[in-house]
Amino acid sequence: MTSTTATFLSTLARATASLSSSTMPSGGAKVVRFLPAQTSRGRRAVLSAPRAAVSDTEKAQPAPASDKGKSKDERVVKVHSIEEFDGALKAAKNRLVVVEFAASDSESSSQIYPTMVQLSRTCGDVDFLLVMGDESEAAKELCRREGITQVPHFNFYKGAEKVHEEEAIGPERLAGDVLYYGDSHSAVVQLHSRDDLEALINEHRGEKGKLVVLDVGLKHCGPCVKVYPTVVKLSRSMAETTVFARMNGDENDSCIQFLRDMDVVEVPTFVFIRDGKIVGRYVGSGKGELVGEILRYNGVRVTY
Repeated sequence: MTSTTATFLSTLARATASLSSSTMPSGGAKVVRFLPAQTSRGRRAVLSAPRAAVSDTEKAQPAPASDKGKSKDERVVKVHSIEEFDGALKAAKNRLVVVEFAASDSESSSQIYPTMVQLSRTCGDVDFLLVMGDESEAAKELCRREGITQVPHFNFYKGAEKVHEEEAIGPERLAGDVLYYGDSHSAVVQLHSRDDLEALINEHRGEKGKLVVLDVGLKHCGPCVKVYPTVVKLSRSMAETTVFARMNGDENDSCIQFLRDMDVVEVPTFVFIRDGKIVGRYVGSGKGELVGEILRYNGVRVTY
């Protein structure tokens, strides 16, 4: 066994151990068709107050979503009106802002709130807001403006623009969404254009260059969100041999054209690049299959 293979097998063991503790489901490979993201500018029909929406498959441990018992390091900020809400988004600038719209009589709101608190303590680059939609007329007006009809409802904002929303989700999905839309500090290189990608590829040409794994997704893509925590874990455990990068294909015209040139029709698609050349690709969100493909393109023999 060569020293390179031995080193990489050791890396595999660490990566596998790390991934086995991940809360993200392995499941089969899931993909979505590459279609431009569509957002609705219109407002939905609104109830006088948001009603509770309960997920049958994702549940959190129950805990009260109240102001009582809050620890001094909690960073969830409660807002009560449109003015406070808009002010918080403006103050955040380009930071990710995660807003939970809740109601005092919603058990699901109470169940998911501890996850918000925990994320607020561990994600220092993300702002967290709480809106109790039934506490006052001002809060109800805010919910009506934002089109909230069910709670718990989560909106994600960047630059005061909504980039994503979810209803009736559990802790795992919420944590994955926060990581996917707020990632700015992991070992995954964030690419925003073809020029960014070409610069990264050129950096890793030659014998000492690393395998470049490009994760191509979309802003609003469930499978892309689900597999991303795995990508983050691998970027840390395989840093000696592999560089991980991400590009959202619908971020701008340059990214859209890149996907067309690469004939990417389903996401997530992982493109493997070695010494400036594309050596393969994997389409799907299965973490085991992804690890196997990365090892294979790093020269490690993998048997199934």
